[in-house]
Amino acid sequence: MLLTGASRGIGHVTVKHFSAAGWRVPTISCQTFDDNCPWPEGRGNHIQLDLADIDTLEDGISEIKARLQGGSLDAIVNNAGISPKKKSDGGRLGVLASDLHVWHQVFNVNLFSTALLARGLFDELRTAAGFVVNVTSIASSRVHPFAGSVYAASKAALAALTREMAYEFGPYGIRVNAIAPGEIDTSILSTGTYDIVKNDIPLHRQGKPEEVAATIYFLCTGGAAYINGAEIHINGGQHV
Repeated sequence: MLLTGASRGIGHVTVKHFSAAGWRVPTISCQTFDDNCPWPEGRGNHIQLDLADIDTLEDGISEIKARLQGGSLDAIVNNAGISPKKKSDGGRLGVLASDLHVWHQVFNVNLFSTALLARGLFDELRTAAGFVVNVTSIASSRVHPFAGSVYAASKAALAALTREMAYEFGPYGIRVNAIAPGEIDTSILSTGTYDIVKNDIPLHRQGKPEEVAATIYFLCTGGAAYINGAEIHINGGQHV
């Protein structure tokens, strides 16, 4: 299973979950490998790649293929995502405060790299009749107090891309689904977010990264064999 955005939060926990289940997990992150990471063979499976620099992605895909040594790829989990904030106070960035560079950077990481990785590794996925899981967000379907316009637009586009990929890849035996996390207790969550939205969450608590990782794992197993093109909300009912 290839996972992007592995260095922290949902990605870090997902790698641990799959590794514990016996999967080999090549990881992509803009960070160097951390020797404190607990999964076996982590350094040998880690690829440092900045998905914001889309021009380097072709070389990155070549390196991934080399690491697979001509083998198949059972799953891609597109977890990498960035949500830029105002430098002054850490608040959300609206359209008026977002220049073209921000739009390019966010869409490169949150959307374009997803499509290009799937295209570049399509043969390996087809051989395995594999799975793709895209990580969208509750912000893709509603205005969020901290997730800004660029982030929300990129995640809404990723939800649409998930449907398109499910339609296109399905005939080749590749299932493509998405998960849409809400207020998960990770470092990407802005300080004070939960206090603002907690009354909108019927379960009255934040989600745990382990709960998201377990859902991703389910989508990559036989129990989800007839789930394709879905977006699963993981938000304690906040979306209702």
